[in-house]
Amino acid sequence: MAKGRASIPRLGLYLQDMHVREMVRYSQVAEAHGFDSVWIAESRLARDAVVPVTAIATDTSRIKVGAGVINTWTRNAALIAQTWATLDELSAGRVILGLGAWWDPLAKKVGIDRTKPLLCMKEYVQVIRRLFKAEEVTFQGEFVKMDGVKLDTLHGTGAGPRDVPIYVGGTGFQMLELAGEIADGVLLNYLVSPKYNEKAWESIRRGAEKANRDPKEIDSPQLIACSMDEDADKAVELAKSHVTMTIGQQPHIAKASGVSEDLIREVQERMGGWPAKPGGIEKAAEIVPDEVVKLITASGTPADCERKIKEYMAAGCSSPLLLLLSHNIEYAVESLA
Repeated sequence: MAKGRASIPRLGLYLQDMHVREMVRYSQVAEAHGFDSVWIAESRLARDAVVPVTAIATDTSRIKVGAGVINTWTRNAALIAQTWATLDELSAGRVILGLGAWWDPLAKKVGIDRTKPLLCMKEYVQVIRRLFKAEEVTFQGEFVKMDGVKLDTLHGTGAGPRDVPIYVGGTGFQMLELAGEIADGVLLNYLVSPKYNEKAWESIRRGAEKANRDPKEIDSPQLIACSMDEDADKAVELAKSHVTMTIGQQPHIAKASGVSEDLIREVQERMGGWPAKPGGIEKAAEIVPDEVVKLITASGTPADCERKIKEYMAAGCSSPLLLLLSHNIEYAVESLA
């Protein structure tokens, strides 16, 4: 695989649904094999991102550590800036702040009204960036309000402006356009097809043009669902449960890649809503075709996965971030490294 690996210079890992200590261990494995970054999910009410990012930054020395993503609704903008300034100090400049607009029905279930998510995101990015620059911020927005707020300089650290990259995670084309306008990078979503990337980049470029930015300056790592096994059919089957769950739970992602609305609706009906009824995901998985799994994941043998990863890269992914649905993370890291 060495020949193929040479053309994937910035591989990353995307970690979720595992013990925090396992996240640390796999991050160390990735670092030892030359991976560029590791990202921590905060999409469901399972684990937050701050604690794993802290643990990984403490027990690694080179690999970049990103939150992919935290939402803009449940933490004050000043608190986010304070937290990431602290993590920047801990990691010696290796952390990345990823912000997202969250999703319903989860947000609604905890009392969050996601009205005007674009405006909310814009205000958060603007204010957090100014706080990172050690500015004193007065800002009266609709979602962010600051009155003479500044991050304190910590005695004995020489802390001043913080060079923490801000990435926006988005699936919808309006959010991607905003990312092209205001963010250092865009974190492209998973369970989408490479063809989706081409449309996504049209939006990112439009946003960059609004701000007179060079689109080439905008980084675009992408979460790629990956299931790897020497038996290609087994790999596809291992991916199907997660694909089914996401189709039912976050249908906007599947719609963005052209997955049939009839299939999405029937999957949701079989799942019994969200949270899914007992056995609902398994029942729904029975109707998800292998072709859909192969369309929106990198699933199959190591060679199959490498080919699919390169398709995403050819369509605008700057750094593949692998979410191993097959759970054989060390095998996949070693196969690609």
